[in-house]
Amino acid sequence: MTFVGTGYLGATYAVCFAELGYEVLGFDVDVARIAALTAGTVPFHEPGLTELLRRNLAAGRLRFTTSYAETADFGDVHFVCVGTPQRPGGTGADLSYVESAVTGLAAHLTRPALIVGKSTVPVGTAEWVERLVAKHAPGLGVQVAWSPEFLQEGRAVQDVLRPSRIVVGVRSEWAGALVDAAHRGILELAAAEDREVPVVVTDFATAELVKVAANAFLATKISFINAMAEVCEVAGGDVTQLARAIGYDPRIGNRFLQAGVGFGGGCLPKDIRAFQARAQELGAGEALRFLHEVDLINQRRRGKVLQLAAELLGCPPGPGGPQFAGARVAVLGATFKPHSDDVRDAPALQIAAALARAGAGVRVYDPAGMANAALAQPGLRFAESLDDAVRDAELVCVLTEWPEFRTADPARLGRLAATPLVIDGRNCLDAAAWTAAGWRYRGLGSRPADRAPAGWTALDQDDPAGRPPLPRPATRPVAAR
Repeated sequence: MTFVGTGYLGATYAVCFAELGYEVLGFDVDVARIAALTAGTVPFHEPGLTELLRRNLAAGRLRFTTSYAETADFGDVHFVCVGTPQRPGGTGADLSYVESAVTGLAAHLTRPALIVGKSTVPVGTAEWVERLVAKHAPGLGVQVAWSPEFLQEGRAVQDVLRPSRIVVGVRSEWAGALVDAAHRGILELAAAEDREVPVVVTDFATAELVKVAANAFLATKISFINAMAEVCEVAGGDVTQLARAIGYDPRIGNRFLQAGVGFGGGCLPKDIRAFQARAQELGAGEALRFLHEVDLINQRRRGKVLQLAAELLGCPPGPGGPQFAGARVAVLGATFKPHSDDVRDAPALQIAAALARAGAGVRVYDPAGMANAALAQPGLRFAESLDDAVRDAELVCVLTEWPEFRTADPARLGRLAATPLVIDGRNCLDAAAWTAAGWRYRGLGSRPADRAPAGWTALDQDDPAGRPPLPRPATRPVAAR
């Protein structure tokens, strides 16, 4: 089998399928990327992948090429794993990489083969790919299938080898048999480990919709708990305890209920926007209107960190927002999630850049994403270590929940910082431990103990039974009629 496109998706799948025992060829037009993979270097951060790459290169089951002709000659099953970024100037998906990969491969095919899409695409793409194949490889019996991926950065190796499910859209028994053969190694591994992997065989449209629907649901769940955080901040609640309580309900579950600065990365943000755009094209835009608010809630949480930072530092307001001139801020985290070097649409990096634009002296530290962060935001200053970032800082913002930050000694860091102020943008720190170490701690989704809920005041009179006073709405002047 071949994997056309050896970015994060294609390289991970190629390496893992070689580990399962298949003969695998990875293709990419990026000469430098192919050279790195051939030399045993993974050009991105993914735990465990480098070891598997080198083992399978040495075993001869895995190699890489920049030749479409070699790729077409080698494979019986060709997985298309190229990116589908947000379209420039719009919200829909840019399918130019899919078109280039399919037409480039199809033009060199000389025998029956199966092209399987793995890229996240708008519904209807598989039928469009069929038309491309019919045009560029007529009469060869080349067929198309679609099998979306469900990788999570930081645990992608396990997601390939031990997936939660396999979804396949096919239109013939022959295509179904080839897809089954391509996944037999995964099912045999599951049987050996006494596990079951659900397999859903369906039509093209459903297979395409499964991935975008799953991403839309996860994004909605994250934005829901962040909306609850906004309410907790003004009502005096604690969103962490709220999330724990509702997460015990098996109908809801506790995953993706951690309030904070919101989601980022190369999938959820652009996928929910592309889903809305495609629904609009199909005349079903009203059905996904709620995703617009999901996106807005997510973006709003980034601004909340700036608002909270200005409050803690006593920064004056300005025409474009708070002014942080002269403030020294340590930003811990640049990637959109831990165990990854991906900084695409990363809340941490965007917040760091916004603080710097507002005049703050920002130092950023991330265990794995420094190189990519420096490319994305070359104007920022980067620290070589956690200690270097915190030293002399007047405010520390923890914006990616790396274990190094979660397990750091707050007492030691307190001796390095100029002022013990910390914003826990992921609600990942032990608030009691940081407070005990002398830090003024602020998480997202809770109100400081010394501040009353907005719009409420206590009744003045004492209760005869000694009960605490009840809250009531703050009085407001009555407008003249």
